[in-house]
Amino acid sequence: MIVVLKPQAQKEEIREVVNELKAIGMDVQVNEGVECTVLGVLGNTYEVDADSLTLHPFVERVMRVSEPFKKANRKFHPDNTVVDVCGTKIGGDQLSVIAGPCSVESEAQIVQIAKEVKASGASFLRGGAFKPRTSPYSFQGMEFEGLELLKEAKAETGLPIVTEIMSPKHVERFDRDVDVIQVGARNMQNFDLLKELGHSKKPILLKRGLSSTIEEWLMSAEYIMAGGNPNVILCERGIRTFETYTRNTLDISAIPAVKRLSHLPIVVDPSHATGMNWMVTPLAIAAIAAGADGIMVEVHNDPKNAKCDGAQSITPAEFDVVMKQLRSSAEIAGRTL
Repeated sequence: MIVVLKPQAQKEEIREVVNELKAIGMDVQVNEGVECTVLGVLGNTYEVDADSLTLHPFVERVMRVSEPFKKANRKFHPDNTVVDVCGTKIGGDQLSVIAGPCSVESEAQIVQIAKEVKASGASFLRGGAFKPRTSPYSFQGMEFEGLELLKEAKAETGLPIVTEIMSPKHVERFDRDVDVIQVGARNMQNFDLLKELGHSKKPILLKRGLSSTIEEWLMSAEYIMAGGNPNVILCERGIRTFETYTRNTLDISAIPAVKRLSHLPIVVDPSHATGMNWMVTPLAIAAIAAGADGIMVEVHNDPKNAKCDGAQSITPAEFDVVMKQLRSSAEIAGRTL
């Protein structure tokens, strides 16, 4: 349930409504927007007398939310959420670019790539320490050793780290060492993991599952937010369809759909979406035009010999060209990069 208060509502009046709702067992979240204050009401809201609430002179209207996701719902939180990561914001006027290799392979590799993507304008360093792979015989990542190498790259460049978590038992370590914790597509509905991340104070980058609907995706975000962590960043990375030309099908329409349904920021991963490096640039431009808050791109210094996903990776030189093209696209979209 959403309770919209009039712009002139005073703090004492807001507190009066909040206390009234809490007295009947509701959980209330107060969202102070630019134009008005909105109360998000959670619980068995059928027990709430909506007509009685409107008798308060400072209550504008009361709406029941039909969607199962509440905290992630734009009705619940009308203003866009902006997630602050080490002073860099995701979801504001400035677009965010996350770049780096699919997997951390060595100290020299990750530090060099970090320096080059930063020089081109990237705001975050991505790199896989733990790698969920379809085949048990494929490279699984350097695990905690890879995490230490990411920290060294951060020390060299200052770029915040984005890396994927696979197990609830690693949350405490990631909370200490990682700036943005990524939940991969295969773990989007790993509810035990999502619950643990709800207790984390770190921003969570939540990738859309291979065959998940937008509602299922937002419900996974709800799990994290319901645990107390509001800092969720959504990531569209392509979904599985009948098309076989590309690895997945990038759902560009999900960007404006999410923007309409939710207040959470959304970034797009054009690398995983198709599995083809030559598609990265046009799809990144399309994502920005559709309203994405950022891009996540795989960059490798030697794609032909990469231990993971070399075919979808671009070189640092190619990334520099992509960034120049994205700056023009961002300006057209009314954003900065």
